Amino acid sequence: MSMLLEVSGVSVSFDGFKAINNLTFQIGPAEMRAVIGPNGAGKTTFMDIVTGKTRPDEGRVLWGEKSQSLLRMSESQIARAGVGRKFQRPTVFEDQTVAENLMLALKKARGPMSVLRFRAGKQDREKVGALAEEIGLAGALARKAGELSHGQKQWLEIGMLLAQEPRLLLVDEPAAGMTPAEREHTTALLVEAAKTRAVVVVEHDMEFVRRLDCRVTVLHEGSVLAEGSLDFVTSNERVIEVYLGR
Repeated sequence: MSMLLEVSGVSVSFDGFKAINNLTFQIGPAEMRAVIGPNGAGKTTFMDIVTGKTRPDEGRVLWGEKSQSLLRMSESQIARAGVGRKFQRPTVFEDQTVAENLMLALKKARGPMSVLRFRAGKQDREKVGALAEEIGLAGALARKAGELSHGQKQWLEIGMLLAQEPRLLLVDEPAAGMTPAEREHTTALLVEAAKTRAVVVVEHDMEFVRRLDCRVTVLHEGSVLAEGSLDFVTSNERVIEVYLGR
């Protein structure tokens, strides 16, 4: 199977501290992956490198069928190429409605004039309706985003990312602060998204990772410590030692 994203031999240091150390990581075009590891393992820096926020000192980050180098692209070019990232705290436009948030996020030409001239057509409204249905907010389209619960704001932000039609979705600790029912819906949402794109979930919550039922990559000191099913990695002696504790 051809890979969508290939990270190989990537290292980056900050003030002499090696945040990422000869990291190698691959994911296919329609695959779910959970990334776990102790604090300081390099999980955030890994996402920063893939999205162009941090430039590594060495290594390669290749993208898509043509193996383009993401390291030659700016953050905005990487986003346009199909890499979407959701941070831990939801960032939605609180004074806009759910429908307006989704409409703003639709994949469109982004020049200043095209933004000013934009008028939502029937197709746009249908797309917003379908997205709202997918994220479980079809009944809340007219509500202001600021009125939503924490979990609903997380779903709205995932919907806004899906509106941009990314081929890879990087999601940081989506289950944090959610009720059990919200976590269940979030699981279903991400599993569904991974049927048509690559989804990488960085998470601490083992129960949530188990529900995702996917391959797991364990990072430690900036490199891959173990990879495989959750049962496989959690029975690894080194993983138990450095992350899970005795």
